[in-house]
Amino acid sequence: MTRPPPTVLVVDDEDNIAYLVASALRLEGFRTETAATGRDALARADAIRPDLVILDVGLADLGGFEVLHRLRDGGHAIPVIFLTARDAT
Repeated sequence: MTRPPPTVLVVDDEDNIAYLVASALRLEGFRTETAATGRDALARADAIRPDLVILDVGLADLGGFEVLHRLRDGGHAIPVIFLTARDAT
């Protein structure tokens, strides 16, 4: 029996970045879903139970760190990779 490919939720409020990241992941065999807001990311995570979340730090509604805290508070142990254009801590 063949396992389905891992699902990655890409969260970024810039459509072109979300598209590029999701496209690169699909080329590598991953299934991708996207969300443009922190609230949408939380709802999508509940709905699809992704294997990984790639999360923009600077979302307009909820920052990436707040999204992570809410995921953890909601019982999600999904690995998260932060995506940011920041050049300082």
